[in-house]
Amino acid sequence: MSYPQQSGGMSTHPEFAEMRDRLERTASSGQAIAVEGLVLLAGVYAAVSPWVVHFTNDSFITVNNLIVGIGIALIGLGLALAPERMFRVAWVLVPMGVWLLISPWVVTAGHSARAGIIWNNCWLGAITALLGLAAMGLTIGRTRRPTR
Repeated sequence: MSYPQQSGGMSTHPEFAEMRDRLERTASSGQAIAVEGLVLLAGVYAAVSPWVVHFTNDSFITVNNLIVGIGIALIGLGLALAPERMFRVAWVLVPMGVWLLISPWVVTAGHSARAGIIWNNCWLGAITALLGLAAMGLTIGRTRRPTR
């Protein structure tokens, strides 16, 4: 018994085209553009925050913030340049934000972190996680248009 072969794979599936259209509408909305920009700014600030808050003499947390900040900024840049592809990976911002939130205690386990480091990373981590949730909500929260 042979089954009919479909050419084109998933790209010809009607729901795939609808999902692509929905992502394109989401990516071009004012809310999405604001989230993209804020994610990029949060990442850049996370990367330079050791020099802004003056905790560069603690090398472990400095390297941590630099690497995580560059990662967040790259996701923000990707959201701005290719939003139809990058909104699917926006969920990564949530664990990165949680990591920034807890990293002063995890990374500086041998000695206590200064209050400036803790305040900086807690605020930055919470904001990053919320921006990740907002980016996820932009794609998940959109209702489907009824088919005619």
